Amino acid sequence: MEYYCSYQERCHIEVSEKLRSFILNSNERDHIIVHLIESNFLNEERFASIFSISKFHQKKWGKIRIKNELKARKISDYLVTKALKEIPADEYETTFDHLAEKHWETITESNALKKRKKFCDYLLRKGWESERVYEKVKELEQ
Repeated sequence: MEYYCSYQERCHIEVSEKLRSFILNSNERDHIIVHLIESNFLNEERFASIFSISKFHQKKWGKIRIKNELKARKISDYLVTKALKEIPADEYETTFDHLAEKHWETITESNALKKRKKFCDYLLRKGWESERVYEKVKELEQ
């Protein structure tokens, strides 16, 4: 389990699910998790931080999607908030603008309403804030 946690950052839920696949009783699973935490192989704060930054950089996810994915992994609200604060605001703005403009150019829909819907759906699915998306679509339509 140390190797499992060392080659990729893991959260408690992922480790628990992996341990369930082994034939262990709950005491043994708890003992292993405690050992991993004490040995610093398992750290939820570090996981949340790395997860949020990497999903933002690699998949261009917005804060809403990152927040929802962390909550699905049962990360505390405090750690989610702390991890999202680590995303630089200026880089967040720049990434959104670049992603939005790039995607707007790739949509070949001739119907303006359908194009707007495809654009908004794409960015909302990626977890970008709706106000930001709607302001950008108005800006790009002009």
